[in-house]
Amino acid sequence: MKKTQPWVQPLSQLPLSLKPIVAMQQKHYGDVLNPTRWWGRMPRLFWLVALFVGYLERKKARLEPTLRALLMTRVSQQCECAFCIDANSLRLAQRCGAMEKVQALSDWQTSTLFTPAERAALDYADAMTATPPCVDDAMKGALHCHFNDEQITEMTALVAFQNLSARFNSALEIPSQGLCAMKGQNDA
Repeated sequence: MKKTQPWVQPLSQLPLSLKPIVAMQQKHYGDVLNPTRWWGRMPRLFWLVALFVGYLERKKARLEPTLRALLMTRVSQQCECAFCIDANSLRLAQRCGAMEKVQALSDWQTSTLFTPAERAALDYADAMTATPPCVDDAMKGALHCHFNDEQITEMTALVAFQNLSARFNSALEIPSQGLCAMKGQNDA
């Protein structure tokens, strides 16, 4: 018998308006993602958040998919969000085609796996995630060596979104679902 967490809202109590998301998650992950069971208490807020991340992850986004996953995973690490680390690490591994960058990300400053553009973006994400944010002019200059103003704006929105998501999930102690662990086992 599956142990029920006190925060888990039964699927039968999720609003019908979330049925498309629930169906997509069950098809893609084999289960409803843990945050959906909490965010689902406020479906309008859930849809606003889903639309925001959907826009940032669109096919014609200004940032390439691997960089987006890299930034989202790094912010998740900085916020110590178990669920976000898990889900975003899976996304990063899928987009990279391997686990090497996922495993090196917590020590990105000393790893040789990251490009200069990725390093500038990771430095920016770390600075934005600090409380209070500590972005300086040198950091902005380094970003401009690799990214245009529209890309930096989108990057800033992506990092800000991931901070919202990771801090929400971390504050509510929403647990990991073992998504990335499954990826690692499948690759072995």
